Amino acid sequence: MDDSVGTPPPPEPPRMNLARVQAVPWLLFIGMLAIAAWLGMKAFGADERGDPVAGALLAFEKQNSLTVFSSRFDVLASSTNSRGILGVDLLNTEQAVAVPALVEYRLDLSGVGRERMEWDADKQVLSVRLPPLSISKPNIDEARAKVFTKGVWVTSGAQDDLRRNNAEQAERKAQEFASQPDVLAMARKAAREAVRQNLAVPLQVAGFQDARVEVLFDGEPSPR
Repeated sequence: MDDSVGTPPPPEPPRMNLARVQAVPWLLFIGMLAIAAWLGMKAFGADERGDPVAGALLAFEKQNSLTVFSSRFDVLASSTNSRGILGVDLLNTEQAVAVPALVEYRLDLSGVGRERMEWDADKQVLSVRLPPLSISKPNIDEARAKVFTKGVWVTSGAQDDLRRNNAEQAERKAQEFASQPDVLAMARKAAREAVRQNLAVPLQVAGFQDARVEVLFDGEPSPR
């Protein structure tokens, strides 16, 4: 962490520099699903081959938790510290930091059972209802933080207090930012697309070439 003396910038809300889909090897994942679906249908026999829900469940059984989205952004935090003698403040220090943060959004597939899937044979639509995404604890990269300190003489104790307070404040702001509706909407969109693409494989293996996958989260109304 590099410290420089100067006037602290005014506090601002966290800003997102980058929000992107996690670099997951989806092609490898899709290939694994295809193999899992084929082996599963071989194990269950001919009666299961025409059941698209069974094929989707077999695909999900091979997975546990998927990281479907990650968000990188900068968090700004500021703190003040006063130290003195006999109740008189002699040393006043202000410190502001701009620190990178990383938050990941994960999807738990282990709890997605048959009760969360519905097959419409007439319209060839497989509906899947997903549980809420889980948000990881923010990863605060203090080593890459930009630090602005204002004070005539900053003691080591004051420096430690300022750094600790700013780190706690940055983590709290990152958690708040990660839960904002627009960021959650991007994470859900990425999760829907990932599940939709991956469930298309067992459907095709089961012989439903024209089938569609409709992915919803708990609480969302079905478009149909």
